[in-house]
Amino acid sequence: MKPPVVILCGGRGTRLRERTESVPKALVEIGGRPILWHVIQIYAAQGFERFLLATGYMGEAVAEFAAAQRWPEGVAVECVDTGLDTPTGGRIARLGERLGTESFCTTYADGVADVDLGAELEFHRAHGGLATMTVVQPHLQWGVAEIAGDRVAGFVEKPRSEHWINGGFFCFEPEALAHIEEDSVLERAPLEALAAAGELGAFRHEGFWDCMDTYKDAVVLNDLWASGEAPWRVWDASAWEAR
Repeated sequence: MKPPVVILCGGRGTRLRERTESVPKALVEIGGRPILWHVIQIYAAQGFERFLLATGYMGEAVAEFAAAQRWPEGVAVECVDTGLDTPTGGRIARLGERLGTESFCTTYADGVADVDLGAELEFHRAHGGLATMTVVQPHLQWGVAEIAGDRVAGFVEKPRSEHWINGGFFCFEPEALAHIEEDSVLERAPLEALAAAGELGAFRHEGFWDCMDTYKDAVVLNDLWASGEAPWRVWDASAWEAR
């Protein structure tokens, strides 16, 4: 049995204002489907069945979508209002009673990847820490000039960053909740405390990853979907996309 998945979908998406004035960020469409649908499919295709949607801004619209959608067999999606302006860590903290004493996974409603979630879960259980964060090396938005002395020797078009960043797919043990307060931003004090204590594992993902943070990102993802080459589509399209 795979652990439950908490999806953080309560944010306002202010940097995506062209799309989020009428719908919450989680319901901005990629290929005619809300990006939230894509995120759930990524997990469901890999055997995850229980989803808790931590809603906030325009949460009623997210709940209506979840209730109307025909999910794959065995998949259960529950929406929980975690407050209008609650930070990311606080949304998880408010789900503590529903999560109980079991491990759980967490992700955002705006990031897609072809990440092997089963391998991440195995890695998480093997290293024995309280938490695991998928880390990625994103492609830079700009081309890079290669410098030799005081001359430009050449250019590299949008190379991968040399640094690893938060890829947004997490695994947590229930004890990690002790580090997450209702007023905390997950990416700050909770993760920093877990890292300082040696409890935060880094699962490296070198495949496709993208985050729909701006209107430009939404255009890129829609173009990939339209081309038929969406790397995050790890599910059987004929079985699930007809639903």
